[in-house]
Order: sequence, then structure tokens, then C-alpha cells
Amino acid sequence: MTDNPPAVAVQRQQNRTTRDLVRAAVSGWLGTAMEFMDFQLYSLAAAIVFNKIFFPDVSPAIGLIAAMATYGVGYVARLAGAVYFGRMGDRLGRKKVLFITISLMGVSTTLIGALPTYQTVGILAPILLVALRLIQGFGAGAEIAGATVMLAEYAPVRRRGLIASLVSLGTNSGTLAASALWALLIGVLSDQQLLSWGWRLPFLLSFVLMVFAVWLRRNLKESPVFEERPDVVDGVALSRTELADQGVLEAGLRQRKGKAFFLALGLRFGQAGNSGVVQTFLVGFVATTLAVSKSVPTTAIVYGSLLGFLTVPLVGMLGDRFGRRPVYIALTLLTAVLAFPLMFLITSGTTLALEVGMIIALNVGVLGLFSLESVAMAELFGARTRFTQLALAKEIGGILATAIGPVVAATLTAATGHWWPVAAMLVVYSLITLVATVLSPEMRGRDLVRLEDAA
Repeated sequence: MTDNPPAVAVQRQQNRTTRDLVRAAVSGWLGTAMEFMDFQLYSLAAAIVFNKIFFPDVSPAIGLIAAMATYGVGYVARLAGAVYFGRMGDRLGRKKVLFITISLMGVSTTLIGALPTYQTVGILAPILLVALRLIQGFGAGAEIAGATVMLAEYAPVRRRGLIASLVSLGTNSGTLAASALWALLIGVLSDQQLLSWGWRLPFLLSFVLMVFAVWLRRNLKESPVFEERPDVVDGVALSRTELADQGVLEAGLRQRKGKAFFLALGLRFGQAGNSGVVQTFLVGFVATTLAVSKSVPTTAIVYGSLLGFLTVPLVGMLGDRFGRRPVYIALTLLTAVLAFPLMFLITSGTTLALEVGMIIALNVGVLGLFSLESVAMAELFGARTRFTQLALAKEIGGILATAIGPVVAATLTAATGHWWPVAAMLVVYSLITLVATVLSPEMRGRDLVRLEDAA
């Protein structure tokens, strides 16, 4: 792949000012931060207080299951949102969809903080909770995909990996902000204060962030790639029939779809699977099986996330310098090679070794791959269906790997009584992404206005 960006890409950069790029970058980072903060706020609330507030008439165990179930329905809604808003974004533009998704997420999250409790309105309380959770997930299903597409299509070719990596930084920002809010509340409020009114504060405070995000996106210019697509007229993508009538049958319309999607799914699998194992399963495994205080792995995740503010942009810059494929290959091979040594560190019984092992696993096998994924998956798809295919690849990959992976890990470790299945899962997930990388073309510098997929 040449180091010189295509001429059309250079011309497109001249149509957007540095201020426009900064606004798009902040918008993408902020939207992803809101998505992960909203979901983290809810997941922590579901684990800490929702079983007592919305399901008090059942046993504590059943109440916790019910609270977690309301958390799970959000993932079903995410997939529906990916399909609906992905198609809208490909046909009507990225800006419109990003404005709608951030509004849906922000309003539903804020309203959760204003819900009546079971003690006040009975069964209507959990029904309203589930309804808002569905709306929240519906918007979130296209948020990270839309932000990824917008940043990749806005960025200068030579800095596309670095700028697109801001989406990955948003995940760190949102998760850390939500965790810090809950840690502060738990630290300063009594149990009675937390249950009576304290739990509402994180959700209500998210309104301030939503107002800023909505204002930012309202003033955001449309993606220059979308505006220059040959199949877009007056801001709307023409149908196949309309294009055929005009004699405009581009390669992207004739190309058989499918290969690029499955390659993207493979690229997604490593990051999503490793994330489920490292950030979800290992925290519980260390606390229960190894009998270590849950604060130890949680602290490791916090430190690892903070280090991620260096790892993510560094990997983005390496991808810009050497290409997506070489960096992908290096990270996946490194994760596979280190999987067993890192698990040995984590299970060694030493707090320092445990934390070092988790920090390395998080930054190499999760955040590093996420940084590359943010740009490579956008470059892999053609402009006509980029939003839809990217959203579906992310959500389906997340369900198959992140949601199911921890359950598989728990089953295998219980059956074997050992930690080696966890290391084996990290190897398998990473090798799936390695195979997808080897089968993929190099995407760095690709002109994103082209309608056909890269593969």
C-alpha cells in the first residue's frame, strides 16, 4: 500500500477545517464515553441496588437475577438498533443518526434516575425500567459504529488510525467515570441514603453530559465521504433501481457482499472475546476461585484502563505508520504467546503479579486490538453499506464473544478445576483474529468514498 493518500482523499480533507475535525473527534469520543458510561452505570446499579428497589417482593437471589435480566435485554435492543440505524445512516447520512442515538441514550438514562420505585407504583416500576433499558440499548446499538464511521471518514488519511482510536478512548472514559461515580456514592452515603435517593444521582447527572453532546452533534457537519458518494443525491442515497435508471452502476453495487463482513467479524472476535474474559470473567474468578479480594482485580482493571490512554493512541499511530495488518499480526501473536505466562502470573498468589498480568492482558489483548478495530473495520467496508455492516459486525461479535465467553470460561474452569482453559480461550480468540487478518487486504490509506468493500 502506498504511503501517498489518494488524490480524491486529499481533496476531501480540504473541504473540512481543523475545527470541523476537532468537533467530530470530540463528538465521537464523547458519544462512545456516554454509551459505556450509561451501560456501566446500569450494570453497577443492577448489581448493587436495583434488586431491592424494583424487585423487593422476591428473594434476594431472584431479585438479582431479575435485575440482571433487565440489564441483558439491552443487548437484544442493541442488535435491533444496529440494523435500523445502520441502514438509516447509510441512506440519510451519519450526522442524523448520531444525533438521534445520543438523544435516545441520554434521555432514557436520565429518566431511569426519575423512575418511581416498586414501593410507590408496584409492578409498573420494573416495567418502566425495562422499557427505558430497551430504548437505551436501541440507541446504543448504532452509537459506537456511527462514531467509528464518522471519525474514520473525517480523518486525514495519514492520521486515520490515530483519530479513529479516540472511539476506543471513549470506552475507557465512560467506564472509569461510571465506576468513579458509584465508588464515590458508596463511600460517602449510608446504605439507607443510597437506596432512598443516592442511586438516582448518577443517572440524573448524565443529563448534563447529554445536553453538551446533543449541542455538539447538532452543529456537526456531515461526513465528507457521505456527501461525495456517487450514489448520494441531495443528501439521500439512491436505490439500486434509481441508479440503474441513470446508468450509474458502480462496482459497489455489483460486488457480492459477505466476505468483508465475515472478515470484520473475525477481527472483532479477538478484541470482544478477550474483553469478556479479562474484564468480566477474571474479576469474578480471582475473587471466588482464588479467594482474593475483589478490590484487587478491580484495581488492576482501573490501572490498566488508565494505561490504555497511552496504549490506544500509540497503537493507532503504529497502524498509520506500518499498516493495519502488521500491527494486528503482532498484537494477536503476542497475546497468544503471553496467554499462559500471564495466567500463571494472575494465579501466582502475589498481588503485584496478579495486577501486572491483568494490566498487560488488558492493554495488549483488548485495548490494543480495539484501537486497530476502530479504523480497520471502517476501511474494510464500502461507503454504501459501511454503517450497517460495521454495526452488525460489532454487535453480533459482541454477543457471540463478550456475552457468551465468560459463561464458557466459567463452565470450563469449573469442569477442569484449573485456569488453563482461560488461557486457551485467549489463544483461540486471538488466533481467530489472526486468521481474519491474514485473509484481509491491507486497508491503510484506502479511499473510503469507494462503494465496494475492500475484500
